[in-house]
Amino acid sequence: MAALFFSIGFVTWLNGPLITFVQVAFNLSDVASFLVPVCFYLAYFVFPLPATLLSKRIGLRHGLVVSLAIMAVGTGLFGECVNARWYAGALSGLTVIGAGLSLLQITINPYVSFLGDHDRAAQRIAIMGVANKFAGIVAPALFAIIVMPHVGEVAASIHNAPIGPERDAILIKFTTAVHTPYRVMAGLLVLLAILVARSSLPEITIEQGVTTQDPVRQGNPLKLASGVLAMFLYVGIEVLAGDAIGLFGRSYGLSLDVTKYLTAMTLASMMAGYLVGMVVVPRFISQERYMILSCILGVFVCLLSLTAQGVVPVLCVALLGFTNAMILPALFPIVLAEAGTDGAKATAFLVMAFSGGAVLPQIFVHLTPWLGTTFAFMGLVIPSYLFIGLWMTAIFMKTTHLHLTKTPAGASEA
Repeated sequence: MAALFFSIGFVTWLNGPLITFVQVAFNLSDVASFLVPVCFYLAYFVFPLPATLLSKRIGLRHGLVVSLAIMAVGTGLFGECVNARWYAGALSGLTVIGAGLSLLQITINPYVSFLGDHDRAAQRIAIMGVANKFAGIVAPALFAIIVMPHVGEVAASIHNAPIGPERDAILIKFTTAVHTPYRVMAGLLVLLAILVARSSLPEITIEQGVTTQDPVRQGNPLKLASGVLAMFLYVGIEVLAGDAIGLFGRSYGLSLDVTKYLTAMTLASMMAGYLVGMVVVPRFISQERYMILSCILGVFVCLLSLTAQGVVPVLCVALLGFTNAMILPALFPIVLAEAGTDGAKATAFLVMAFSGGAVLPQIFVHLTPWLGTTFAFMGLVIPSYLFIGLWMTAIFMKTTHLHLTKTPAGASEA
């Protein structure tokens, strides 16, 4: 399982440095370069329902194998299209990767949520999240070192070179650096698919998992819809903190050779948040309370960034990785629990909500010319934290109220 979460993190968190890479390689504007997360995360909106139907037919374990194979195809396609300097083809490769990840999310998150006690679901997902975020630290750093070791010099050379053979030669040399790494990644994904196919993972279905957790609970459509919206906003702010931090850093005067590492900084912060969450949840605090505290801390960090000077606002954006760390591990199982017997549909809708990673960054990059980088960023992130925190508070208060009303009856029966 940890290897699967590592693969998700490795592929997903390459998007941050990829935005810088394609902007230089294809001479793109900020808006055009941010089509990278759009094409990647919109796949989460299109493919989860077909992926759910497929996972019902073939089972979750076989769904893992198919998802890894699809990701391998998309990874290979992306590398070939970048090597050919075909941006539209490269974006289609990212969409294929996103399709594979949609199926992988449909299959792997229920595995982790259902195989064990519900109150410890956030802790289990956090443990898997450590592997995911460790990959998120390693992937952008490796990409920056292997593919973009002197990206600032390359960008300057392209800017100064006249249009013609000289500039084309620089661009060809720059883009071919991505070819071999993506071929290697595709091969490793194929190998991982083979290992999963030959593994002894138990075969479960989403319906079996929900029945195991709560066989009589009926879903609440309003809670499910609001929970899906909370997930949409969360993924949006997570992607902003991880992928848009490069643009954010450049607006504060940091060079490309510095900003190419900022995604890894955000993910290192997020990994620290996972490690803290693994220790304190649920031993010292419930996953619901910790999620509310995370949102409060997120708002505080955002407000600090609005008043701080120098590069401190950039560090605040990286610190959002810490505040975000335990939101998804708590949010996913809580929404599944609220869905009751609608677990399969809830899982599909939750994964579709990952398309927030396409929408919020694109809104951000369009607002930036009008509001400035900092106000555009925080104008999206702060309301998102407030909604998620208030949603969780409402769920928590209602659950606590129900528990208190049932306890006296139970005591009198004893």
